[in-house]
Amino acid sequence: MNEQVKQALIAKLTALADDELILAHRDSEWVGHGPILEEDIALANIAQDELGHATLWYGLRSTLDGSDPDRLAFLRDAAEFHNCELVELPKGDWAFTLLRQYLFDAYEALWLSAAKDSTYKPLAEVAAKILREERFHLQHTQAWVERLGLGTEESNRRMQAALDAQWGYAQQLFVPLEGEGVLVAEGIVPDLGGLKQTWLLHTTQHLQNSGLKLPLQPGYQPTSRQMHTEHLWSLLAEMQSTARWDAEAKVW
Repeated sequence: MNEQVKQALIAKLTALADDELILAHRDSEWVGHGPILEEDIALANIAQDELGHATLWYGLRSTLDGSDPDRLAFLRDAAEFHNCELVELPKGDWAFTLLRQYLFDAYEALWLSAAKDSTYKPLAEVAAKILREERFHLQHTQAWVERLGLGTEESNRRMQAALDAQWGYAQQLFVPLEGEGVLVAEGIVPDLGGLKQTWLLHTTQHLQNSGLKLPLQPGYQPTSRQMHTEHLWSLLAEMQSTARWDAEAKVW
């Protein structure tokens, strides 16, 4: 692997891990606050899975550059993160959280299904491992989108409001990183352009079957991963507080 490919892969692995880490934190904010006990536990398990996936991607990066996954998660500033803006938005209500999780799960399931055939064997192995869990995530969130979209007038209204707010942000999932093209050319990661069309087909059909309408004006659509919303700073301040106060803290 030449240096150009290596640096592009490090950047991609970091973005993959950052997406999972920040989404895990947002999901964890529901622990103890879910609408029913069963779903409180279910979303807590999803959050734990996403955190585990972040650990796998950070770990894969570590094999390339020796970086410390814990320092990457807890001692970087917001400007150094490369997650998409969708995952850092506040958790909102239950409809907002489940709609975001569904849009992300639908993207991730497609990406992982393609990435498990990567020419870089370590990435292929991690993708195959994560995919087994993501398929269950997608089944769960698909069911919630349908349940809320076709439920009451109020649940449909809330789900539609969530879709109107998130649809533009979700398009950033398919914006490649600078230099990602070399990874696609080497067969290391899938082409996001091709995946987007499949994602649009699947999500549009499911959303419409769930009584929802795609926004005519999708609003803000991020065009890179260089910018973040103001929400990331406050999220990291909470998530990183213990590590920044005492980086050597341990649970006994």
